[in-house]
Amino acid sequence: MSDTSNHNGGTRRPANGSRPVRNGQRTSGAARGTTGGQQGTRRSATGASGTRSASASRSQASGTRRPSGQSANGQARRTASGGYVYDGVIGDERTVRAENVIDEQGNEQRANRSRSDKEKAKRRAAAKKKKARRRNLLILEIILLLVLLGGLFYWLKIGSAVEYNDIGPVEVNELPEQTEEALKGYTNIALFGVDNRKKNDYGKGTRSDTIIIASINNDSGEVKLLSIYRDTFLDVGSGKYQKCNAAYSKGGPEQAIAMVNRNLDLNIQDYIAVDFNALVQAVDAVGGIELDITQEEAEVMNFHSSDPNNIGYIDEIVKVVYGSKEDPSKYYVTPGHITANGVQATAYCRVRYTAGDDFKRTSRQREVLSKLVEKAKNANITTLNGLINSMYGNISSSLSVGELLAMAAEMHDYSIVDSAGFPFDHANGNVNSEAIVVPCTLESNVRKMYEYFFNDTTYVPSQTVVDHSDYIVNVTGATEASAGDYPTYEY
Repeated sequence: MSDTSNHNGGTRRPANGSRPVRNGQRTSGAARGTTGGQQGTRRSATGASGTRSASASRSQASGTRRPSGQSANGQARRTASGGYVYDGVIGDERTVRAENVIDEQGNEQRANRSRSDKEKAKRRAAAKKKKARRRNLLILEIILLLVLLGGLFYWLKIGSAVEYNDIGPVEVNELPEQTEEALKGYTNIALFGVDNRKKNDYGKGTRSDTIIIASINNDSGEVKLLSIYRDTFLDVGSGKYQKCNAAYSKGGPEQAIAMVNRNLDLNIQDYIAVDFNALVQAVDAVGGIELDITQEEAEVMNFHSSDPNNIGYIDEIVKVVYGSKEDPSKYYVTPGHITANGVQATAYCRVRYTAGDDFKRTSRQREVLSKLVEKAKNANITTLNGLINSMYGNISSSLSVGELLAMAAEMHDYSIVDSAGFPFDHANGNVNSEAIVVPCTLESNVRKMYEYFFNDTTYVPSQTVVDHSDYIVNVTGATEASAGDYPTYEY
């Protein structure tokens, strides 16, 4: 086999793994094995550069090149300095440099190809990312469009369902700086359940059966509910003391909110009021709520009489909501666990003349509200649409549509964590032949309310609250020691 082979198509790596050289020539396996593939400048043991051999010159002149320093007979030995001597002639240094240049050029070409491949890969990756980014942006735009369309839809729906009542600034007490600081970070809203016998009647002259304060922690989304017993003896306005639910009847939601602020040192500016129809339809829209009905409650709810002034709760609600042609008996309940429909849940809220009287009644109201909120939080869009549909003409609020939408959007972040009744410490009393609930005392109860709502144990009552508290003590004679031992309820 010849020790060289010619290739016109560039370089190729030989079978034995030695590096290619220019013009397609490569050393023979035997010669390369002998030399060990050493490259670079080769010197003799003395360190002097070798002179060019005649045979090497002739080989190059004829177009055939031997490896660096190789003599005609190919006999080689390695010097102590790492060079090679062929028949006593040190390898040609210029030939070695030429070989190094060739190797460097090959390395540079390979490096250039590698850089080119990397750049192509980067361009392909960048194009792929750009395509993915365009796809993600398109998806985001579609989602935003759906949200905007949905927001417009619900804005139109809620705008039709809610009677907006801009009541303006509501009276508040002159509060100490420490008290104002405690109120920061909370949104307090008054909730009224009104006993109106016709739609869209939310102004003065309408009785408020339910008064609930909802306090929302703006950071955590935790909601606490506090029912004010409707018979609580408070200042309802203009220095007039009587049952607190008279405030709504005398001056509508504005006076009712002012009554709450004045007696409880709060800063409420907004309200939501609903009637029988709203609660009935809302409960039906979410598919009912789970309730446990006692024998006593079932009897009162199902009570039936031919006397129009003495009818049971279910009979009354069916007549108000559906008219006299609807048969109320199909809504009657049996004791035990039931999935209550709207009529049954509303009747349950109104039950009063059982054990616990109004205290248990407010507990039932908070129970129904809490369970309705939980069902709404887990409802699908079809159910929520039905819920909004059910509210047409059955809600009055000082909150704008935008504010209601903002609150609705955060519903999943809200969680009702506690509920209670006010006053915490109370006694039954009688003033001017009227049965009342007496706070024992107002001042101490408001202190407890601040701790309950705002975790504030350093609250200092305003002078207004102190004056109201003193007046109630003077009229009723009830002090902190007068408070009765009343049962507490789950809700």
